[in-house]
This record gives sequence, C-alpha cells and structure tokens, in this order.
Amino acid sequence: MGAEGLRGPDDRGEPALRAPHPEGQKNVKGDYERVYTLLPAPEGTSQGLAGYLSGGEQQMLAIGRALMARPKLMLLDEPSLGLSPLLVKEIFGIIKDINQKEKTTILLVEQNAGVALSISSYGYIMGKRQGGARRRDG
Repeated sequence: MGAEGLRGPDDRGEPALRAPHPEGQKNVKGDYERVYTLLPAPEGTSQGLAGYLSGGEQQMLAIGRALMARPKLMLLDEPSLGLSPLLVKEIFGIIKDINQKEKTTILLVEQNAGVALSISSYGYIMGKRQGGARRRDG
C-alpha cells in the first residue's frame, strides 16, 4: 500500500487523525485539539501523508488515532520498537500522560522492561526462567 492509502478521505484538514468517533461528528474539532495537546504534531506534518512520517511520528499518529475514539483501555504492543532512546523517552512520557490525564487504562506489552515498569502502576514480567512470570506492584 502506498502512502496515499494511509491518508483518510477527510479533505477538511485532519486527514491523518481520521478515525471512528464515538459520537459521530460531534465535537470532533475538540477531540483534535485534545489529541494535539497530548501529541503535538511536528511542524508541517499535520497535513501530510502518514507514509512519509518517521517511526516515532507514526507511533504518535497511531496513538492519536486511537485516542480519537475516547477509549477506556488501550493495548500498546512494543511502542518503543525501532525508536531511538530519545523517542522512547518521549513516547513513554506521552503514554504516562494518557493514563493520568485521560484516565485511560494502558495494557502495555514491551521488551524494554525498565522503561515500561518506570511508568507502570504495576506489571508482570514474563521470562524464560524457571517458575514463570514475576509480579511487580507499584
């Protein structure tokens, strides 16, 4: 699929964030503002095609699209995969803000246990050691 296939059909100015909305078209503009407050778009990218974004920008776009549906629970699978350490820190800061400010429960699957546990209320660490998973209460 080319980059054009990733762009939503919305010609009103927010193509990349177009996603199902729980209230139809009610307060979509307010939700765009809410998402851009949590995930500020780099200069010049809010009108672009998603296929031309960097890995970190694509992660933020995916999170932003999910937030447009006002979820109570978000499952994030390896959000740090392929990102630089600086972007990992930024993404996990955003994830923590979503949890605290939006009151959204986050179910996070992440190999980078140190950074994942640093923002978690509690977590489970699964490994190949004898005895299975270990629990961490936070």
